[in-house]
Amino acid sequence: MSAIHTFTGKQIDPCHPAPEALCVADIAHALSLVCRAGGHFPQFYSVCQHSVACAGEAKARGMSQRVQLLCLLHDASEAYLADITRPVKAQLPQYFTYEARLQTMIYETFAGGVPSDAEQSQVSAVDDAMLRAEFLHFMDVDLLPETPDLLTAPDFSLLPFNTAAQRFLDCFAALTATA
Repeated sequence: MSAIHTFTGKQIDPCHPAPEALCVADIAHALSLVCRAGGHFPQFYSVCQHSVACAGEAKARGMSQRVQLLCLLHDASEAYLADITRPVKAQLPQYFTYEARLQTMIYETFAGGVPSDAEQSQVSAVDDAMLRAEFLHFMDVDLLPETPDLLTAPDFSLLPFNTAAQRFLDCFAALTATA
């Protein structure tokens, strides 16, 4: 069996996805149930919450609406592939192939195309700043001391998964309403 069955009843082969199998509701739901940091934070904090916080940080930094959307979607492939911690992911070259293929398709489907180099640089800067803030908040560890502080105050509270998913969907709707 090469396909997974999604929350909305679709089937998708994460290694060879089809664009019509992608669904933002599936992405929001799955990411709301995936814990950041491989589950090692002292409380549950979802990839979904992280993604919404990244979009909010991009907005606070005056980044374009498109970059905000790219920030919201930057980890969307994890809805189908799972979240793998950075040290392990670095040892899995084949994973990068699947992740890149799926993430490209997600960007093309929901954001009108892949980020330019400049946009990707902005997304990475926001992602790194959020990672640093998350580890400072949850673990009192400064992973990236050279990374600038956040302009926002993310909600690190324990959210019910359906609340996190709805925030993702609301953010997605707001960012795509005028696109």
